[in-house]
Amino acid sequence: MPGVDEPPELMHTPLEAEHEALGAKLGPFGGWRMPIEYVGALREHEAVRERVGLFDLTHLGKVEVTGPGALGMLQRVVTNDLARASVGEALYNLVLNEGGGVIEDLIVYRLDEQRYFVVPNAANAHRVLQILEETPADDRVHLMYHQDWCFLAVQGPESMHVMERIFPGAGDLAFMQCVESEYRRRPVIVTRSGYTGEIGFELFTFQDVAHALWSDLLEAMEPFGGMPCGLAARDVLRLEMGYPLYGQDLFESVTALEAGLSWAVSFDAGEFRGRESLLRQRDGGLPSRLLGLRMYERRHIPRAHYPVFIGDQLIGEVTSGTYSPMLQTGIGLAYLWPADVATVGDTVEVNIRGRRGAAGVVRPPFVDRSPR
Repeated sequence: MPGVDEPPELMHTPLEAEHEALGAKLGPFGGWRMPIEYVGALREHEAVRERVGLFDLTHLGKVEVTGPGALGMLQRVVTNDLARASVGEALYNLVLNEGGGVIEDLIVYRLDEQRYFVVPNAANAHRVLQILEETPADDRVHLMYHQDWCFLAVQGPESMHVMERIFPGAGDLAFMQCVESEYRRRPVIVTRSGYTGEIGFELFTFQDVAHALWSDLLEAMEPFGGMPCGLAARDVLRLEMGYPLYGQDLFESVTALEAGLSWAVSFDAGEFRGRESLLRQRDGGLPSRLLGLRMYERRHIPRAHYPVFIGDQLIGEVTSGTYSPMLQTGIGLAYLWPADVATVGDTVEVNIRGRRGAAGVVRPPFVDRSPR
């Protein structure tokens, strides 16, 4: 997680004063000064898993693509088949380099027949925008980067009840659906999505109503024991689900197939950057594969860059690791090489500061958060 040294060029969420008033520890993340935790990552993790939590995610990118050629242009940039998304639906996507390496993972929402909303990670938002700008397209395609928008997320089993208090009908949305609504006469994009594995919603609207919306959501959460949550808890939540994080588990030097994201690649949807490289790799075999590791002893916590062994053979490296409050043991994601060196059910060892800890190879998610 971010350290305490903050460069002066950090961007600031419009809710920074609210976070400070709530006692949040703020730190740099993705070029922004963001809340890392309020009362502690473990308590915030518990709130989301058992009740409901509220996140400020304004640091994420917000790009609108509109016009008659919007679909065709996006299809040349992202890996999934957006033609399969009806109005009011969203798809997880990847942006690749020519070698099939992952430049970015993002979600694309289809708001209308010729209108899409693209949400990349903070660190790569402007790069994704540049790629879109450089992609040949119909002259009637327009790009708009919503720098004056905020992004809030309500996540947890009680999130539906919280949302219904402010946005009646939000509970009718299925997973990865979206709808345009209104709050204090300002447009709001309401989506049934999230990065925690729980029932959850994400909200995009103008920053001038961010304070009021944040306050109303906190008030609506009170009867359910909800609380504001920071990025530290979010990192544990996403890792328990095995969700990869760009810059941590996804890199340009590793392909979408090695990252286990073939389900987000539609080879039949047409040409996109990196497609030919992925086809060659699919036919020729993978050099590595991202898999999950579950430690056998709870005192062993894997961390990024810890080496993985079978006997004396170095077979991989941890990319993300943490202690799972749900499982009460250490978990992690690791690239293992070659791809068939170990399979689900095998035992490997992680070198944890000079001592070996045994771990089982598993296929994420680590915890079962099936819809309830």
